[in-house]
Amino acid sequence: MVYYRRVSLYYNVRSSMPPRAGPANAPKWRNIMIKVVKFGGSSLASAEQFEKAGSIIRADEARRYVVPSAPGKRNSGDTKVTDMLYECYELAETGQAFSKQLGQIKDRYNEIIRGLKLDLSLKDDFDTIKKQFTAKAGSMYAASRGEYLNGKIMANYLGYEFVDAANVVRFHKDGSFDNETTNKLLSQRLKVCEHAVIPGFYGSMANGKVVTFSRGGSDITGSLVAKAVNANLYENWTDVSGFLVADPRIVKKPEVIHTITYKELRELAYMGASVLHEDAIFPVRKAGIPINIRNTNAPEEDGTMIVESTCRIPAYTITGIAGKKGFVAVNIEKDMMNSEVGFGRKVLGAFEDNGISFEHMPSGIDTMTIFVHQDEFEENSKRALALFSVDRFADSKVYSLSGGEKRRVELAQIFLSDPDILLLDEPTANLDVENKKFIVEMIHKNFRNTIVIVVSHDDQNFFQNYVLLKLQEGKLYNE
Repeated sequence: MVYYRRVSLYYNVRSSMPPRAGPANAPKWRNIMIKVVKFGGSSLASAEQFEKAGSIIRADEARRYVVPSAPGKRNSGDTKVTDMLYECYELAETGQAFSKQLGQIKDRYNEIIRGLKLDLSLKDDFDTIKKQFTAKAGSMYAASRGEYLNGKIMANYLGYEFVDAANVVRFHKDGSFDNETTNKLLSQRLKVCEHAVIPGFYGSMANGKVVTFSRGGSDITGSLVAKAVNANLYENWTDVSGFLVADPRIVKKPEVIHTITYKELRELAYMGASVLHEDAIFPVRKAGIPINIRNTNAPEEDGTMIVESTCRIPAYTITGIAGKKGFVAVNIEKDMMNSEVGFGRKVLGAFEDNGISFEHMPSGIDTMTIFVHQDEFEENSKRALALFSVDRFADSKVYSLSGGEKRRVELAQIFLSDPDILLLDEPTANLDVENKKFIVEMIHKNFRNTIVIVVSHDDQNFFQNYVLLKLQEGKLYNE
């Protein structure tokens, strides 16, 4: 759970600024206000939604650059086109027939085309897609076709120029995003376009291989376009009226956050407020371009304005509340902890040595709590439970286990710490013969790189693989 208190002092909404002057030789249309508009999948899921988006775009002549997502769900029981493409390509990749599934995707787009009464055919595009799927062009190529095809429909519907993102959004050979080249390509291409549609979510390497952003990456494309054209405002149209102060699934009718800073947005987005892709902030933030989150189904509402800073007095001390599942709290208690210089560094060093990053670290005088992602522990924990044959007890309370089962769980816990030296005091005490044999076998098998010292009163036959030292009346002796 995270909350964010607003303390910023300056408010600068560039959409309220006068239009920017372009170069002396620039066309006249370059001197009016520029807005980039991005529409999410739910806003373009059907012909009816397309018409809503079209009305919004045409209502403001400054909305000249459009970034569409792939069609989303038309209803709760529907499937997103992107998911349909993934499923279809998986069949193609494994050598199975996929014509039926590809035909269903084609039907989705043809339904939109018919609903908009467009003179447009995507037959050639689907023929190309079929060939590329057969040639196993990759899952990224497959996923990108949702935005690509929707972009062609949007361009035709609006009468705008279609600009394939593969030609203007660039990735390096290793798949990482090439910001510098992208900004150069986008700027050069769009400076000669009065109106254009640029599909979101994907780009390509220099060799033409298609690469996608992570899910929700159309937000990033919109931000990149806004930066490239030096926009006055980036409008992100979705199915909600901006950022809400809390999750509506938990809190009834939460208020809309009318103004929020980039920093606040980053915190809330990371913690689960998923209205906007968190990486979409960086391009526009550096350029000082505000983002406006709007509702396609309620265009009369102002939504949420995202700015660098604000001097507006907020209605509430807390900007918003967001929660994220899947965290583990590691609690550490130690007397006089606050007096021991370097203790925190040692603790975090242990996490670093095991390749685990931490999220939050509240502390007290004698206590420290480290919050980490659960999945950071799951892999090793599952492996340890399996090694000691206690994975079936993963959801059980320890007190409900038998003596032998508890001993196995204890050994699994020790295994996770990867000790250099292991001292075990009576590890087989009070166990039946079968469990004694199992415990000794597990110790020998799973701690091969550990110096193991066992103190036991049990029969030496249980420890025949060990060097045995006997004690009698406190003295070592050999038989």
